[in-house]
Amino acid sequence: MFFAYPILVLVLTIIVSYLILQLLSKTSLLHILRKCWRLIEDRFHVHQFYKIPQFNEHKQENQLYRKVASYLNSLASVEESDFANLFSGNKSNEIILLLDSNQTVLDTFLSAKVYWTNEKSERDGSRALILKIRRTDKRRILRPYLQHIQKVFDEVDQRRKEVKLYINAESEPERNGRWRSVLFNHPATIDAMAMDSDLKNKVKSDLESFLKSKQYYHRLGRVWKRSYLLYGPSGTGKTSFVAGMAKFLCYDVYDIDLSKVSDDSDLKLLLLQTTNKSLIVVEDLDRYLVEKSTAVSLSGILNFMDGILSCCGEERIMVFTMNGKDQVDPTVLRPGRIDVRIHFPLCDFSAFKSLADSYLGLKEHKLFPQIEEMFQIGSSLSPAEVGEIMISNRTSPSRALKSVITALQIKGDHSGLSRVGQRLSASSSCRPSCEESSESGSFFAREGAHTMKEFRKFYGLLRMRSSRKESMDLDSVEKENSVHNTRLG
Repeated sequence: MFFAYPILVLVLTIIVSYLILQLLSKTSLLHILRKCWRLIEDRFHVHQFYKIPQFNEHKQENQLYRKVASYLNSLASVEESDFANLFSGNKSNEIILLLDSNQTVLDTFLSAKVYWTNEKSERDGSRALILKIRRTDKRRILRPYLQHIQKVFDEVDQRRKEVKLYINAESEPERNGRWRSVLFNHPATIDAMAMDSDLKNKVKSDLESFLKSKQYYHRLGRVWKRSYLLYGPSGTGKTSFVAGMAKFLCYDVYDIDLSKVSDDSDLKLLLLQTTNKSLIVVEDLDRYLVEKSTAVSLSGILNFMDGILSCCGEERIMVFTMNGKDQVDPTVLRPGRIDVRIHFPLCDFSAFKSLADSYLGLKEHKLFPQIEEMFQIGSSLSPAEVGEIMISNRTSPSRALKSVITALQIKGDHSGLSRVGQRLSASSSCRPSCEESSESGSFFAREGAHTMKEFRKFYGLLRMRSSRKESMDLDSVEKENSVHNTRLG
């Protein structure tokens, strides 16, 4: 009994010490006392509050909100907030902390404490960042502090520059923004495209010139934007070229699906919510215009391309893709709405050699002359078709080239004669001035050809088909002679 009393005292001391430590921890009494003190200060108007909404009254993204949010998520004090979200970064060992809704984080600047709260409205789901700063510190640190945030954001943005792909979601009244984003890691580059090297250099030069032309556009009183039309058959690389442009510029991509746009006003709202330094893309525009498979009118599309709302943002590239432009209303393609036109044709032999070098590592091969001859007489495949054949047979370059020859023969048998005949008819009725290269301010992979060249292709195709038939006839004659000789024997 005498020894039990000290032991009981020791146990009680340990328990009390543990409770005191828990009470003084950040998540209990001390943390509660700090919150109460801040509430008392707020009650007596010790602090000044500033609200930074995510969107302005026109539903455009507030650039300051994006910069402050990025700055706050880079602070070490985010780890000390009541609740933070953990996300994996692009690197395997990178962990990103993001402040959760209605949580507060502390920051210090020039010995002054400031508080940021990530506020989310329960009414409409809109977000805002609330800055709380002591009134006595406001005049001294507010402007320098915002400039400091801008500087840190630029540094963080430069280190973490990641191109994003934005897609428009269905219209939902309860949502404040219409765009949903993912990281855009498409591997395509302009240099890797199987197209004329001079054309690639012209495009890159045009884009570089655009990036440096802010003052020039402003002096002319024009909106700092540029529009491209990429047209040609499916599988010729238009989408990959868009990805290459985005990577070259380090611009985010806004891919607009017109089938999810409810009307002209909805299309305007989507445009307002895009950011500067962005690539705005509308694919297969000809399908929507010709088939009228969208609720957006022609007038709405024209206003989207160069209407008054196009001045609500700067440093933008608009890209429209089409399979063909012959059936499209000419007003869509007039200068001002389309600045640069680039044609993406089916493969010729030069493009084929570029693909063979990229996919198979072949610069020369004994089968190249045969393939070149087939291209010259009018057989053709899209770059996507050639690429798929080479990927499937990448372990055997010879087998890959033989598969390409087979595909060219099949294509030539099905469509070679009719296509060349149509070209002959068209070229005989069209003067050289009809060639598309006559359009000013545009880049083209030329499609036009002279009648004599087409006649040679036509004649070559006939010869090839004739030689096949003769070969088949000779084989049948030899078989008949062999049978006859056998019977005689």
